Parts: sequence; structure tokens; C-alpha cells
Amino acid sequence: MINYIWVGMTVIGLIFASVNGKMKDVNEAIFQSANEAVTLCIGLISILVFWLGIMRIAQESGLLNKLSNLFKPIIIKLFPEVPEDHPAVGYILSNIIANMFGLGNAATPLGIKAMEQLKELNGGKNYASRSMITFLALNTSGLTLIPTTVIAIRMSYQSASPTEIVGPTLMATTCATFAAILIDRLFYMRRSRKGVK
Repeated sequence: MINYIWVGMTVIGLIFASVNGKMKDVNEAIFQSANEAVTLCIGLISILVFWLGIMRIAQESGLLNKLSNLFKPIIIKLFPEVPEDHPAVGYILSNIIANMFGLGNAATPLGIKAMEQLKELNGGKNYASRSMITFLALNTSGLTLIPTTVIAIRMSYQSASPTEIVGPTLMATTCATFAAILIDRLFYMRRSRKGVK
């Protein structure tokens, strides 16, 4: 559906530009945006490669395992239906830790694998289980310690202080994560009272 919306908006924009004699401006905007996109992507690649390298070092040094062990008791409490030794727990932890370091691109495949494992635990049903909803809420709120992608974008646009976003991002994502957990639990308790699983 979203594809049709984007195509519709593009077609309407082109028709509007041609009717009002603005096609020259549209062509300039297309080429300028394409140039900026390539420049931005190259800038992002360098920063993401750096942080992925740091993550690899953290993995090899055992820091990620320590972080996983630190967060595992919390994850077990948030996902009581998931057995402690199930692969889903590992994927959930990896996804959350990648998001904490602002590596959304690295976190996405881990999140997909976590959802696949949670669906398997749900018997392959086509509706979301409690654990799937909780994971989606956590993933969407995305507690972030270091917003590497945002820092990279700010650096590519020559921000005077690209890292000043760290404090506000940490506060905003912490509030969002607590709100997501609270709302998830409230809705679960409400459904439980009505006898809906």
C-alpha cells in the first residue's frame, strides 16, 4: 500500500510541476538530491564501519557477553513466555544492544530473526503473541546510548558539535522505552482481565 502512496505522490507532483512550468526546478532538485544522497551515504559508511568495528572488538573482548548477561535477567522478566535458553533470547539481546549503540542497520536482521523465533514459539500463528508485541514495543522505542547514525549525519553536514545530541537522545529514548514497557503491560493486564489471550 505504501508503494502506491509514494508513486501517487510522485505522479501528482510531476503533473503539478508540468502544469505550473516548474519542471526545470524539479529536475534540478532531483539531481541535487541524488548528489547529496551519495555524499551522505559515503559519510555514513565510514562512521558505521568504525562503529561496527568497535562492536566487533567489544564482541571479541567479551564486552557484549557481559552486556548480554547484564540485561538477560531484565529480558527474562519482560518475556516470561520465552524459555531462558531459547535462541530468541539471544537475538532479542543482540538487537537491543545494537540499538543501544545506534546501529539500527545492524540491529534490523537481528530483530527479524528474533521475530521469527518468537513466531515459532507462537506455533507459527499469523497473529502476534504477547512476547512479539513486547519486543516490537521495545524495538520501536529503541533505548540508545550512542546515536551513531545521527552523529554521522550531523558530521557530514559539518555540525559544530555533532555529539551534543547524545544527552537528549539518551533522555528521550529512556523515556520512550519506559513508556513502551508501561503501556505494553497496561494493555496486557487489561486484555487479561477481559479473558483475551
